[in-house]
Amino acid sequence: MAQQQSSEATVAVLGAGIMGSSVALYLVRKGLRVVLIDAAAEPFMGASRWNEGKIHLGYLYGADPSMKTARKLLPGGLRFPALVSDLIGRKLDDRIVTQHDDRYLIHRNSVARPEQVFALAERIAALTSEHADADQYFVPLRGIMPRRLSSSELQNDYNTEEIVAGIEVPERSVSTVPIADAFVEALRGSSGIELIMEQRVVRVGQASQGSDRWTVESVDAAGQKHSLGSFRAVVNALWEGRPAIDATVGLQGPATRTHRYRVSVFAKTKRPVDLRSAVIAVGPFGDVKNYDSRHLYLSWYDTGLLAEGQDLLPPPVEPPNDAQAQRIAQDKLRNLAHIIPAAGQLFSKFDSFRVRGGWVYAAGRGALSRVDSELHRRDRIGLVSWGNYFSVDTGKYSIAPWLAAQVADAVAKNCSAP
Repeated sequence: MAQQQSSEATVAVLGAGIMGSSVALYLVRKGLRVVLIDAAAEPFMGASRWNEGKIHLGYLYGADPSMKTARKLLPGGLRFPALVSDLIGRKLDDRIVTQHDDRYLIHRNSVARPEQVFALAERIAALTSEHADADQYFVPLRGIMPRRLSSSELQNDYNTEEIVAGIEVPERSVSTVPIADAFVEALRGSSGIELIMEQRVVRVGQASQGSDRWTVESVDAAGQKHSLGSFRAVVNALWEGRPAIDATVGLQGPATRTHRYRVSVFAKTKRPVDLRSAVIAVGPFGDVKNYDSRHLYLSWYDTGLLAEGQDLLPPPVEPPNDAQAQRIAQDKLRNLAHIIPAAGQLFSKFDSFRVRGGWVYAAGRGALSRVDSELHRRDRIGLVSWGNYFSVDTGKYSIAPWLAAQVADAVAKNCSAP
């Protein structure tokens, strides 16, 4: 077994997406040294780079009338702009943030009926307006209420045989690719973080019986096993496959879980396009994000879902080749155009596009087309620990920096304890 070890390192952080990278940057500020480990060749190569970047306030979860998901997502969503700016060392460029209120289009087959979505949106707006961090979001939120789309707006812009109602809410989305690049720059600029890439963690164990130190074992692309050292603490910030590593230390995860590998279209147009950001809700439909009139995110659920599983480890999947990517992009646009006719002309306007994505992990299971699916909620997320081993379910991209600060506080407190 080959061995790599940084004797100075105190904490091993598993997973170099937005959660693991944020934890690492916070830990260094607390005077701890960090080894950041990932199976990819570079940090931010998976879902943290390739997603729609919705900075959630809770509106998407119209099928969770308990408001538990909205309450869980709201604090991190509100503080996302300030926290990310602090972590990467500069203010987020306004050009990477959607400029208009998001539209939620209620599909005729939505698992939540329009009046249910409207009522929940009003409750979320009231909760948001009263929150202590309401001024931290991209746009003012105090006193702002959702606006129902008029019949003429629906008829002018959408297929009203499929879309039965709509609402505008003050949510924003960010272009995740430039944010990923900024995080990687911050990681490489930190002398307290050692990056160990192309190592897939397979096991975490106690260094010896009764020891308060942990060993981390991995496998490289060639199948060779490695011991990555002994650490004062371990943070499991993996996205897909996190429960499998928890199991190696005896930490029991959720009784049910779902891994889904989804890809979407990330496009740049030749000229500015006038297309409003919109989510087709609530269920397995699609969405459009228009960040700056030329950079777009386009998704349709069925044509982007390449794999799905409920085991501890996600099933194997191969990213699409060029020919497959072309077909996926065309299929997504065709499905979107059935709902949003203006999307039908987009392909001819592309200057370039990429079909990319990653794993989506969630506690629970069930088809999104069913109202009783456990995937219509995201309240069972956060941090669990066993001694100085910490496992964190990120839940959503938008709350990762906020949750990472809490994780770092818990790890630092543990490491400073006698």
